This record gives sequence, C-alpha cells and structure tokens, in this order.
Amino acid sequence: MTTTPSPTTPTPLVNPRVIALAHYAGRSLLEHVLARHGATFQQSVTLRLVAVADGPVERGRLVDGVVGALKIDAAEVDSVVDELIAAELVAPQEPSQVRITDAGRELYDRTSAETAPITARIYAGLSTEDLAAAGRVLTLITERADAELASLTK
Repeated sequence: MTTTPSPTTPTPLVNPRVIALAHYAGRSLLEHVLARHGATFQQSVTLRLVAVADGPVERGRLVDGVVGALKIDAAEVDSVVDELIAAELVAPQEPSQVRITDAGRELYDRTSAETAPITARIYAGLSTEDLAAAGRVLTLITERADAELASLTK
C-alpha cells in the first residue's frame, strides 16, 4: 500500500529540499531518543559502526567510516571517539583499535529498540517496490554527490 497525496496536492519530485526535509525529520526523532540517554547524533553514528563490527575496529578505519557517512572533519570524529572512550561506551584496544563496552552495547541496543517502533510507523504502508525505487534513487544520488565532493577536494 502506498500513501499518495490528495488530488489537489501534486507529488513532489525528489530534489535536494525533499531529501533534506526527510533526513532532518528522521534525524530529529533519533536525536530526541538519544537526548534521553545523554548521547549525540555523531556519537550514535560512531557507536553504531563499533557495535555492528565483528570485533575491535581500527580507530583510523572507524574515523574514515564516520567521515564518509557524515561528511565532517576527521578531527571532529576523533573528538567523538574520545568522548565515547571517556563515557566508557567504547574502550581502546591495542595497537590502535577500539571495542564496544558492555555499557556501549546496552546504549546501542536500548536506543535501537526505542527507535524501531518509530521507524516501523514511518515506513508503514509503503510498498516494497516504492522502498526499492527510493533506495535505488537515493543510492545513486549519494554516489554522485560523493563523486562531486571528491572532485572539489582534489
């Protein structure tokens, strides 16, 4: 089942504003959940990469992953990793790796569980075909935007 606008409201084409509005609407919901646990969006993105890894993560690879996802400076991500270490959500492991702690796993699991029903309500009624089409389009837009960004930073 696909939700469609009323006959008087034209369906907007995907454009930067539509994408941004969807992103910030979802992000604000996540930030609301994270705030109850004293966590930030950047911390959540960073913690997730450690949580879903099969084991300890090379700190440089973690920083690169967050830089690629959020398009922020590596120094800012390093600061976020230090915040997670100070909060004992991740722990350093030699030689230059970090691993998730029990407290980090608990926070990740708790915030994931709290956001799951919200996500389910947001995506309810959207057909698999619509979700697949949106996924293809947004993936292509991301790839092209990343290529443009790479050309600007050469």
